[in-house]
Amino acid sequence: MRTTTVSPSTTNMVSTRACIMSWISQLGRLSTGPITYPKDDDGNLLPLVMCKEHYKRGSVEPSDEAYDIDAQLETVCTSHDPKTGNLQILYNSSFFILDFYRLVDIKITFQLKGINLQTVRSRELPDCYSFYVTITFDNQCHSGKVKIFLDIDTKSCACTDWKISGTAQKNTHYLLIFDGFVILICLTSAVLCSRSIVLAVRLLQRFSRLFHENYNRKVCEDDQTEFLNGWYVLVIVSDLLAIVGTILKMEIQTKSLTSYDVCSIFLGTSTLMVWVSVIRYLGYFQKYNVLILTMKAAFPKVLRFCCCAGMIYLGYTFCGWIVLGPYHEKFEGLSRVAECLFSLVNGDDMFETFAQLKDKNTLVWLFSRAYLYSFISLFIYMVLSLFIALITDAYETIKNYQRDGFPLTDLHKFLREQKDFPVVEESSQADVHIRDSLLCCCQRVPENDDIVLIS
Repeated sequence: MRTTTVSPSTTNMVSTRACIMSWISQLGRLSTGPITYPKDDDGNLLPLVMCKEHYKRGSVEPSDEAYDIDAQLETVCTSHDPKTGNLQILYNSSFFILDFYRLVDIKITFQLKGINLQTVRSRELPDCYSFYVTITFDNQCHSGKVKIFLDIDTKSCACTDWKISGTAQKNTHYLLIFDGFVILICLTSAVLCSRSIVLAVRLLQRFSRLFHENYNRKVCEDDQTEFLNGWYVLVIVSDLLAIVGTILKMEIQTKSLTSYDVCSIFLGTSTLMVWVSVIRYLGYFQKYNVLILTMKAAFPKVLRFCCCAGMIYLGYTFCGWIVLGPYHEKFEGLSRVAECLFSLVNGDDMFETFAQLKDKNTLVWLFSRAYLYSFISLFIYMVLSLFIALITDAYETIKNYQRDGFPLTDLHKFLREQKDFPVVEESSQADVHIRDSLLCCCQRVPENDDIVLIS
């Protein structure tokens, strides 16, 4: 969306709209791309619609400090052929007799059609696009300036009538076969990871029963997390997203679907999770494992700290929106205030944020200075320092553990006590079953077996 402003005079408004209408009517000559006007079912061009919204009745006498306004809104519209739109301004001059104290906004809406031909080089079928254009002259503030907004919504679809000659159409079935192979691999990965989680849960239940029967104690949370591998959950979610995204991609390739945004979100998120899961393999090396262990140790403390700091951040957000919203464009909305404060925490746009608030209102100016100085000092010098200190403390703890050894949990103590457990004898029996089975990887230990396996 693009925004500009014009002075609120009838001459400027009419000249601006005349210029816009002239460009629209000469689209075929001015446009360098394959864009034209759409047609309805009868073959007629879809009309260009211009609507103005204003108060139903009103009179204003600033010299006498008197006004009489009927706040009920009234909308008047006119439509005409987009190719002759510039002439309609002269013929409908009464439509442009404007009382700016009554005028709220004027909207010009029309549609365009276009074809994306860049895919022809790669021997793929081009997509057709519909553009829904809205030009808004916004006078809601009645501040002496009329803002002009250009908003374009795009919708893609498969072209109904097409023909490509001079080159062979690219066969898409090879890509579809590859996509099917990707879906099969992701599905297999998700099933195997789910199977590992189920087996881990069963093993945890067996160990909990054994621990309760022998020691009359419950397994602590740290030991329970040793059985449940979070990387498997990440891989399962990544595989599911990749499967859905690949299916949408296949539908797009066959021109049965045009949800590019949804497909890109699924595939992009899946790719992110895949690369994050690669860190798991670096964890087998002690020097690279420091990052994973530090994140795991610091995460609970950081999460609790962020909850407390978030309350202060929300307080500053609401305060800035309420007080500085009418005076500063960066504080006009809650989302904009949150983004502005986040930029200030990272040291961006500090001088610009201070300079944009003029000292016309002394009280608000003083409040803004106290507000900004206190926020920057609190979050940069205290909150961020404490945030870094939490991570540094976790890093130092992990380094000490790697040097002196990690503290033993109940699970580790239990495993050390089972050094003389007759695992070799049972494993020799398992070797016989393995040799007799073609699918040795499917051989499992029976439920009533006393062997405890830790993977």
